[in-house]
Amino acid sequence: MTPTIPRPIPDAHSAPREFLEHLYRVSVERALPLASMGACLPAPPKGRTLVLGAGKAGGSMAQALEALWPADAPLSGLVVTRYGHIPPRPAGLASRIELVEAAHPVPDQAGLDAAQRILALTQGLTADDLVLCLISGGGSSLLTLPAEGLTLADKQRINTQLLESGAHIGEMNCVRKHLSRIKGGRLAAACAPARVVTLTISDVPGDDPAVIASGPTVPDASRCADALAILDRYRIEVPAAVRARLESGALETPKPGDAVFNGHLTHVIAAPQQSLEAAAAAARAAGIEAHVLSDEIEGESREVGKVHGALARSVSLRGAPFAKPCVILSGGETTVTIRPRQPGKAKGRGGRAGEFCMGLAGALAGREGIWALAADTDGIDGVEDNAGAIVTPDTLRRAEAAGVKLADHLDRNDAYGYFDAIGDLLVTGPTHTNVNDFRALLIL
Repeated sequence: MTPTIPRPIPDAHSAPREFLEHLYRVSVERALPLASMGACLPAPPKGRTLVLGAGKAGGSMAQALEALWPADAPLSGLVVTRYGHIPPRPAGLASRIELVEAAHPVPDQAGLDAAQRILALTQGLTADDLVLCLISGGGSSLLTLPAEGLTLADKQRINTQLLESGAHIGEMNCVRKHLSRIKGGRLAAACAPARVVTLTISDVPGDDPAVIASGPTVPDASRCADALAILDRYRIEVPAAVRARLESGALETPKPGDAVFNGHLTHVIAAPQQSLEAAAAAARAAGIEAHVLSDEIEGESREVGKVHGALARSVSLRGAPFAKPCVILSGGETTVTIRPRQPGKAKGRGGRAGEFCMGLAGALAGREGIWALAADTDGIDGVEDNAGAIVTPDTLRRAEAAGVKLADHLDRNDAYGYFDAIGDLLVTGPTHTNVNDFRALLIL
């Protein structure tokens, strides 16, 4: 998704679906890197400039840097992004940074190869050199380099189990840091004695750079004991030798105050709150009052959907706590706990946004005058080809007419099948950025 010229704003009353899709586009465009990166770039160094990066926004971040960096200043490096997430190259833009693709959310050999190459590129750096690190959500899977004693297959299993456990992003990334040779500040340590400037797009509640993509270039305050506690909490096994190294602290990460980070800078160039505020401004420009609940909402997706539904019903029925018409916006990173597969039932498909929409649709129970959109700002809900889904006042009725039962699809975590059956999947393709969940409820 690329910046566009100003477009007419759809009328919320006559075209509510199009209005919500407009707000989503505005939020995504606010998070594209070209508009915000320039103010954070340092001057070219005396030595060379090496670019390293990982994340679902890696392709657009690399192209933005190529466009903004002085043409006569050396620039080279390697950035890994998700398959299909390299944007079309603008006409006339010279290619100076190599882009490669790998798997997300479960790592693959291509991601391991990229991580090995990135680590190798840090060899021979001097104090006169500058390393620009481009980090965005998804980097944890794309930048995979297992700790000693772990195989790629081990990392794939552990990652899958974490994703299906309902663990929140901070817990998942704590484990990932301690089971990696490149995350949790280790990439920055490998760059010494060069200066490191990290440019990051936040996809996590709180915008903590130590959590974004498991913080490969920033200090890590978590401990091996924390990672062990999370593994035990979700009953995830690791090889005995690796568990022993966690217990002994041998897999500890560089901590705050470590001299390896002296002189380093980190800039968050795009964040969820900024995108939500941009969507709110767009709604107000259309004459619809907007309320941003929070950009840090976490929890089980379907349950968060139910809470949003209760709030929307209160506004619709009683005009409290907000007067209607209005838009309620929220972001964050919810989770989906995968239910055991039932005998004779097909495996469900779907992600956080779709699961939220199922919970929301059930809570709204067909209430008139309420429309909603929930989507991931990277354009991919989980591992599917949709960004999210749309809920309308007649969602339940149309689904029942199509022979689709909400309870059945909730039991199977099958949001994709539910909304596909009624034509209410939101499909955008990769947006080339990622500031996590976007949710908008329109109450007319």
